[in-house]
Amino acid sequence: MHWTLFATTFMTVFIAEMGDKTQLATLNFAGTTDARWTIFAASSLALVATSAIAVLAGAAIGRVIPPHWIQRGAGVLFIVLGVLYLARSGPPA
Repeated sequence: MHWTLFATTFMTVFIAEMGDKTQLATLNFAGTTDARWTIFAASSLALVATSAIAVLAGAAIGRVIPPHWIQRGAGVLFIVLGVLYLARSGPPA
């Protein structure tokens, strides 16, 4: 196992998921029912499923596009989305 890659991936996903809409929706579901283990299982399975899709898509894309272009494209996409989010939020109140 590549422990450095494991730790980097875990921390990146963990930090990215903290406080996002998915976590808030899960918090809402857990706060409105006593079936907390059902909520935990369903939300965990959903995260695993979306991660599996990302891994499969990344592997498929990685066979066609060189890794440095994937990294550059992801970087550009993050910058573009960040600018769009900032532009849509408007000036501070």
